[in-house]
Amino acid sequence: MKKLSALSLLLAFLTSLIPLHAAEAQIQNPNVLLICVDDLKPLLGCYGSPFIKSPNIDRLAARGVLFERAFCNQAVCSPSRNALLTGLRSQTLGIYDLATNFRKSVPDAVTLPQYFKQHGYRTEAMGKIFHVGHGNTEDAASWSVEHWRSKSVQGGGYALKENRPKEMTREEARFSNAKVDPSKLPRGAATECADVPDDTYADGMIAEEAIRRLDAAKAKPGEPWFIAVGFHKPHLPFIAPKKYWDLYDRAAFPLPKLRVPPIGAPEFAPQFGGELRQYSDIPDVGPLDDAKTRLLIHGYHAATSYMDAQLGRVLDALDKNGLAKNTLIVLWGDHGWHLGDHGMWCKHTNYEQAARIPLIVVAPGVAKTGAKTGALAESVDIYPTLCELAGLPAPKGLDGASFAAALKNPSATTKEFVLHVYPRSQGIGRAVRTARYRLVEWKQIGAPADTAVLELYDYEADPDETKNLAADKPEIVAHLRAILARQPEAKPQIGTGKKAAAKPASKKPQQDRGAMFDKRDKDHDGKLTREEFLDKQPDPDEAPKRFPLFDTNKDGFLSREEFIRGGKAK
Repeated sequence: MKKLSALSLLLAFLTSLIPLHAAEAQIQNPNVLLICVDDLKPLLGCYGSPFIKSPNIDRLAARGVLFERAFCNQAVCSPSRNALLTGLRSQTLGIYDLATNFRKSVPDAVTLPQYFKQHGYRTEAMGKIFHVGHGNTEDAASWSVEHWRSKSVQGGGYALKENRPKEMTREEARFSNAKVDPSKLPRGAATECADVPDDTYADGMIAEEAIRRLDAAKAKPGEPWFIAVGFHKPHLPFIAPKKYWDLYDRAAFPLPKLRVPPIGAPEFAPQFGGELRQYSDIPDVGPLDDAKTRLLIHGYHAATSYMDAQLGRVLDALDKNGLAKNTLIVLWGDHGWHLGDHGMWCKHTNYEQAARIPLIVVAPGVAKTGAKTGALAESVDIYPTLCELAGLPAPKGLDGASFAAALKNPSATTKEFVLHVYPRSQGIGRAVRTARYRLVEWKQIGAPADTAVLELYDYEADPDETKNLAADKPEIVAHLRAILARQPEAKPQIGTGKKAAAKPASKKPQQDRGAMFDKRDKDHDGKLTREEFLDKQPDPDEAPKRFPLFDTNKDGFLSREEFIRGGKAK
């Protein structure tokens, strides 16, 4: 009888816990704090980096779940942010560039913040959330109040005059009455170490504004909010107050082990830092020497630590205002970054260093704390996941799928593969990434499957991507190509169809391509190397696509005739 009584008491106790757990798991109208970071790769203490100083991102990871296998959907700013905010991949939208606004593809799209706005949330944004610039714009429909943008330091964001561009800066051009395209103006130095306060630069200003918004949110406890905070660093130029540079000993940074592309990779698949080459103190062509390599690695670390400190201020304000217990937090990097690996710099590839991103999710009462998961995730998954965590039905037609199961159980498997792309003139590189492999299928849109050029990498046997294994593992290639074959064909870039071709011809004066060739032929040998061709191109993302088209005899150089013809038949 005593045994039965004890058992009954135990059952009653356990039963009493169930409603409590359910209440914790179903927080009503949780707030959302979305932290977007530009060019942040998983080079962080919580991801195992022995050098980086990232204490605030690390403490955020201790509150939630860190995704070890998270990937962007395209390694360039605007398409990556489109994927996050619309839940649609680049190949669904038909947008692979910086300039095309997503509403040209889907005018009636309901963005992630817009959807929360429709469900009673106050939505606010500051800093870089959508990509603005290159002709692209903010999205007013997404926000309850006008998007807030920091006032950049005069001279393109540099504190020191000697680092600024010699001509009109992008920031000055943006507010000038002259018709100047800021993307085609000269850039200043690639790095800056100045003994200045944190709020000298944009990220310090953004953190201050975020703190003001959180203070205001505390005063309206009955109004749920969705606040998006977009930090600019560690995007180039690597500028940060001196105290963050002083965290590191430059000589201690190891140099990249591998400085050549993967053996057997298509010649068009890598890139060699066209974005970086625009900065005034970076050589126009050729590999960077060890001193410059270490300076840039140091600068990336300093800029990351500076951004991390600004995030820490925002988290402190969240805690001070008592908002953390009812707030979903997502920290997301828009794509990775090549730091000299494979001889590459910046993003703009399908390789691991460009495609893999940091992703940390805090969901009070739902997610584990201080956990890591190997579950695959991609940027388009964040939209449906936040909907599920907030108790909202996800809109139909999204490309992503919720990974909430991995938050509750980090050992859970959420999907077999993720997808991402990168375009080149040779075609779209559609990539499928599983827990072990990545296959990239390069072909023109709509072309037969047998015209594709393939890359395959095995991240268990060859984590550094030293060799393209497509010819060595036909059974793996067949399995992964079957996955790609089940996906819809990628759409072409908006503006490249028949309607675009029917536009009136430009009235720009005809270029003297012979003079252009002579100017680029620096060693006067009558031919252009790839590096000479790419030197100071106004469109560094697109220029590499033209070189193989111009190189009609495929010898790796452009003769004067090939350059003047520009790929056209004789």
